[in-house]
Amino acid sequence: MKILLINPPSENELLGNNPSIIEEERGYNPPLGILYIAGYLEKHTNFGVEVVDTQAEEISYDRLKDVIRAKLPDVVGITAMTFTIIDVIKVINLIKSIRPEIKIVLGGPHVHIYPEETVNIPGVDFLVLGEGEVTFKELVENIENPARLRSISGLVYKENGRVINTGARPLNEDLDSLPFPARHLTPVQKYSSLMARRSPITTMFTSRGCPYRCTFCDRPHLGKNFRARSAMNVVDEMEQCVKLGINEFLIYDDTFTIDRQRVIDVCDEIKSRKLNIGWDIRARVNNIDNDLLQKLKEANCERIHYGVESGNPEILKILNKGITIERVRTTFQQTKEAGISVLAYFMIGCPKETRKEIMETIAFAKELKPDFVHITIFTPFPATEIYKMGLKDGIIKEDFWREFAKNPVTGFQPRCWEENFTREELQELIVYAYKSFYTRPSYILRRLTHIRSIGEFKRMARAGLKVFGMQS
Repeated sequence: MKILLINPPSENELLGNNPSIIEEERGYNPPLGILYIAGYLEKHTNFGVEVVDTQAEEISYDRLKDVIRAKLPDVVGITAMTFTIIDVIKVINLIKSIRPEIKIVLGGPHVHIYPEETVNIPGVDFLVLGEGEVTFKELVENIENPARLRSISGLVYKENGRVINTGARPLNEDLDSLPFPARHLTPVQKYSSLMARRSPITTMFTSRGCPYRCTFCDRPHLGKNFRARSAMNVVDEMEQCVKLGINEFLIYDDTFTIDRQRVIDVCDEIKSRKLNIGWDIRARVNNIDNDLLQKLKEANCERIHYGVESGNPEILKILNKGITIERVRTTFQQTKEAGISVLAYFMIGCPKETRKEIMETIAFAKELKPDFVHITIFTPFPATEIYKMGLKDGIIKEDFWREFAKNPVTGFQPRCWEENFTREELQELIVYAYKSFYTRPSYILRRLTHIRSIGEFKRMARAGLKVFGMQS
């Protein structure tokens, strides 16, 4: 059996309510979801497995037709995100036009949230819910034996026109048992990031699940139960990546620093193996301290991403962040003193937020002096607590995400939180926020003194020119 896993194009990706620069300069990340499945299949089956990352390889739909014709797989697995579902549908139609017998399997956040709507998309044969490694393997082993499909947890499919949902598969509690993502099946040299000091880069997950309850969180498919890989297993994967020529890592755990001792163990393991790497992590301001920062610095952690979201205490309560303004100030100062770069995330247009509070957030961002800020217009994502609250209170007039899931059409515009602002007003404010932060002479001078290479200078200059030219 031949299996092809596809990261679909993003030609029709929903850009939401944010300036295009946020998406245009993000670079390409490896599609870890399908790479985990590929690695699992390679280890536990004898099937032929290939991966096509149409985004990193810049494969057009015409070229993708040629790829499908050349490979003629028996099963195609496709990553399905709500923001790229229109492109997913185009890929399905393309495949079925070439060979209708090819089985199409979708997985990812979109199918987890909207299984019934997604399985009714013409051409879809199966959905894999939640963590897909084991479910996908069991599916392809039994795909020609329909009588056994009902015994496979985590599947959705149609039988005689009726939707069959076999129920959720228990979360994997032993992440060390999973093979590493099959990066060797991708064009590793093509992955990059605006903020990385060198290329290629890779993203990496060292844990799954998050115990926190932020009301805007849009990652329900990973669960709330925090499960972590061992330090040895994490650094083994890093070492494998180094052999592939990758020395820059973006750790994409929701919060890397939940287990303090594990962080220390990872740092010690990196140092003991003398790995010449750089790495970024995501952390909360209230579970990091000077001693941990020193450990991270010694292991060459180059940047920490902090989700601040707002400079107003009341907005932080609405978002259920569980942090204080003063703790943000303290942690940012400690991180800078440790010699680690900082990226801060902020949102504007949150529930109950006024213009005065947005200006407080913009002023707070400048006061903190992070190396970079990522500012977005708050968008209520499907299945989040805030989205449910908006529907209940009538601020969101219709379940627009579900309607889009039922009928994905081009031109769809995700809603912002239209309580105190129109979309146009928020777009004007976010342009002001970016320009007021990034075009300050003091900021530009400080950034120039930190640039280490011509490549980094070119990336920063290109992004900087786009900020100067931003319009609402």
